[in-house]
Amino acid sequence: MKVACVGGGPASLYFSILMKRVDPSHDLTVYERNPAGSTYGWGVTYWDELLGYLHAADPESARAIRANSVRWESWVAYVHNRATVTVDHGEEGFGIGRHLLLDILVERARALGVRIEFEHEIASEDELSDADLIVAGDGVNSVLRQRHADHYGPEFAVGDNYYTWLGTTQIFKSFTFAFSQTPHGWIWCYGYGFGETHSTCVVECAPATWRGLGLHEADEADSLALLEKLFSEILGGHPLIGRAHADGSSHWLNFRTLTNRTWHRGNVALMGDAAHTTHYSVGAGTALALGDAAGLVNALYEEKELAAALARYDRDRKVAIVTTQKSARLSAQWYENLERYIDLPPRQMFELLGQRHSALLPHLPPRLYYAVSQAISAPPRFVSWLGSKVTRPPEAPMM
Repeated sequence: MKVACVGGGPASLYFSILMKRVDPSHDLTVYERNPAGSTYGWGVTYWDELLGYLHAADPESARAIRANSVRWESWVAYVHNRATVTVDHGEEGFGIGRHLLLDILVERARALGVRIEFEHEIASEDELSDADLIVAGDGVNSVLRQRHADHYGPEFAVGDNYYTWLGTTQIFKSFTFAFSQTPHGWIWCYGYGFGETHSTCVVECAPATWRGLGLHEADEADSLALLEKLFSEILGGHPLIGRAHADGSSHWLNFRTLTNRTWHRGNVALMGDAAHTTHYSVGAGTALALGDAAGLVNALYEEKELAAALARYDRDRKVAIVTTQKSARLSAQWYENLERYIDLPPRQMFELLGQRHSALLPHLPPRLYYAVSQAISAPPRFVSWLGSKVTRPPEAPMM
């Protein structure tokens, strides 16, 4: 099979790796419009459970990913002028630099015989007319998807809060939350390490706070200086690092949750952020992208005809990610309604932060929900109902 992957992110690269693993005779090319090494972002997170699936799918890349990741076993929350709470949750979490993750996948793909062409933009599937299969892994603003938007049916749900994705030279040993009170409302961040020299720091606040603090008109330098003061307790004198813009503007966004009516058209399959996005607060985007890659490989080898394989991939992956999508929506809503929880005693507030994926939590008084969750020794079904963290790892493809 001749396969063209458009976009050089984790989804396309991992798909090319798995396809070569199951049959080295496949002809695979990954096209990335940007130069090598020009990826945006800082670190990505994943959980211990995912490693097992990655080892089953491709042990070599899994070992490289683990060897280059940092780990944590505890969460720490700082609440302005009130308290610090530490929770050992007993489950390992990991962070790895996005740049390094892509380097690992590129190296592994090339070692298996995949061609990777940087600075090669594909604007239409017509440019790939000789391909048997085209994988559209070209991100949330996918050009291939938008050319046929009437068919795919993309819909965006735009979140209320503003966020910015930053780096810092502060090394967080635990997954760290900080909530800072200002005259204009609360602003918060969470940070996690992803290497020996840097951590990720995501900052979020409500629209009224964003405008009240002047962040809507502050340039990058002034925005970072203000945020460094607001989160000085956890930064310990280390700077925040933004994304360079030619005009010096800051980079604040409203998160857009993307869904599509269908993920395939003809011989084209959407994958990763081109097919779906989930709110950053659940840290599942990369895991879901890798799951898409494995899911499509499975479908191609379980169905004889391409049309049937793409239909199966569409159906199976939509089912596989629905729980995570729901958890992500509830997590985003928890932060959008922070005022409902922030006045609780810090340990109670932090407990409900961990339960933010619960469909029940928005409908009960927070203190009552907390009392019930503490009073009942919950069997697994009840814990899941309350909203324990759910991460959908990729299936191990057939070998």
